[in-house]
Amino acid sequence: MSRWPEHIPGTTVHARKGSAAHSFRYGVDYVLIDPDSPAGPRLFARNRPGFATVRDRDHGGTRGAGEGAAWARWVMAEHGLDMGRVDQLLLLTQPAFLGAVFNPVSFWMAFERQDGREALIAVIAEVNNTFGDRHNYLCALPGFAEITESDTVHTTKVFHVSPFREIAGHYSFRFHMGEERISIRILHGEEGGETLFATLTGPRLRLTSLGLLRAALRRPFGGVRVLSLIYWQALRLRLKGARYRTRPEPPIEEIT
Repeated sequence: MSRWPEHIPGTTVHARKGSAAHSFRYGVDYVLIDPDSPAGPRLFARNRPGFATVRDRDHGGTRGAGEGAAWARWVMAEHGLDMGRVDQLLLLTQPAFLGAVFNPVSFWMAFERQDGREALIAVIAEVNNTFGDRHNYLCALPGFAEITESDTVHTTKVFHVSPFREIAGHYSFRFHMGEERISIRILHGEEGGETLFATLTGPRLRLTSLGLLRAALRRPFGGVRVLSLIYWQALRLRLKGARYRTRPEPPIEEIT
């Protein structure tokens, strides 16, 4: 059965504590889609040119040559998840507007039907940096138990994202996929009290062409805007005296 995509007109907040305290808040537009469903409004396209698009080649595996949902299912199965349990696999990502896209992080989410509701049991955080690299973090509890809003999933940081952060410490993920609203929180802690807190929150709305038009007018230029804001915040951090670190080689393994 085709599942209609959802629009999350959300807010992202980043707050850094430590030697160069810094914070910012921006509006963002994500979509939550069934990657196997062609359903969607007229201005939303899958794997073809359009006003707002999500393309398989941008997700799942090698950056720019992704395999989409097939890759996500393979990764979860390789790490021990019985895919027979998965009732729904969804992708939470920012769409390309007029072909322009840059996603700092997207999320592959696996749900199991439990007592008539969708229970989140696994997440792949697909992380891209501005240097052209990608790494993926598989978030799950022992036995792929349900991840509730009170659960925290920990993983070691191994990938260079910001040149103002060490490749050290741990990520702590928290996910809340409510029926009307989503909330994702990521904490990165380093030795010496250096911490970074990032959030994505927003309502779950039916995706419409009017909603996409409003998003493009409210936050124009799509991926160009995202990259511009990243570079602007990097400049602000540099002016505050934050230490710059050159890009190391990315990890050979694509999954942590």
